[in-house]
Amino acid sequence: MNKNSPRHPTPPRKLPPTPPTVTATARPRSGVSEAIIDAASDGQRLDNFLIKQLKGVPKSHIYRIVRKGEVRINGGRSAINQRLNSGDRVRIPPIRLAESNTPTPSSAQLQQLRRAIIFEDERFLFINKPSGMAVHGGSGISFGVIEGLRQLRPDAPFLELGHRLDRDTSGVLVIAKRRSALRGFQEELTSGRCDKRYIPLLRGRWQGGERRINVPLLKYQQSSGERIVTVSPEGKNALSLFIPQQRFTNATLMEVKLITGRTHQVRVHAQHCDHPIAGDERYGDREFNRSMAELGLKRLFLHAQSIRFTLPEIMTYDIIAPLDNTLEQILPQLEPLA
Repeated sequence: MNKNSPRHPTPPRKLPPTPPTVTATARPRSGVSEAIIDAASDGQRLDNFLIKQLKGVPKSHIYRIVRKGEVRINGGRSAINQRLNSGDRVRIPPIRLAESNTPTPSSAQLQQLRRAIIFEDERFLFINKPSGMAVHGGSGISFGVIEGLRQLRPDAPFLELGHRLDRDTSGVLVIAKRRSALRGFQEELTSGRCDKRYIPLLRGRWQGGERRINVPLLKYQQSSGERIVTVSPEGKNALSLFIPQQRFTNATLMEVKLITGRTHQVRVHAQHCDHPIAGDERYGDREFNRSMAELGLKRLFLHAQSIRFTLPEIMTYDIIAPLDNTLEQILPQLEPLA
């Protein structure tokens, strides 16, 4: 696999002694501070920038200070999804949190994350995300994959999530180590040129061969903060290709190719086909889940098996994550169709 030599990130600008300022990698805690956006943060969303700056500050608090107008870009009010440009001046208000109360991952969790790394080069880091680990902290979750990786690699100039996986879903997760790599990967995602494959175990016998599921999905948030997705003509276009792999008397092992990438897409499309995923407590079948639990299934049977994409004129990445052992051990216990 040919790799280009890594380019060094642009060094932060030298700033005047007054007013108080920080570079884009500083971590203000108290007192008004100002960040000058450098090349490494050019194009980043404001919320992602602030989350990285204000480590340990709940996302809800960050969103609140932006809504209240306490965060300013070049002197003006800002939006949480606003893109930053090199040279922008970001005013960050005082943030007072006790450092001792900031939750951090345990050494065992960090070791689990280190062992989950599948492959990395100068542009990306790929991990086989464990089930039960969120991709980022927030909404009652003290930390996630990205916070753990930043703790493992405190000197890394850039580490950002390329996409998301549900907390209960295991499998391939892409972490960008350069902003240019992040942009290139997300262009492949939005253009539909990225090939993502999932492996779920579905309830019941799948009739026929591969099937295209093309039904729109609507996402909304309950008062509890829980995200729910339903099939609705008012939702966004969502397209999945379901390809049966192995049939059992009461279940079907499936491969799903995502053409779009909506929240909970595989889970809701499976439910829509009347073949919910084993272990799915939100969209699944209680009786089927109970029978799978008796076989030892203690999690959602959904695994992001592979991802394939090309950075034009650079290289093609084809990454495969082995099926989790906790899922593998379920399959021999199922009765195959004669």
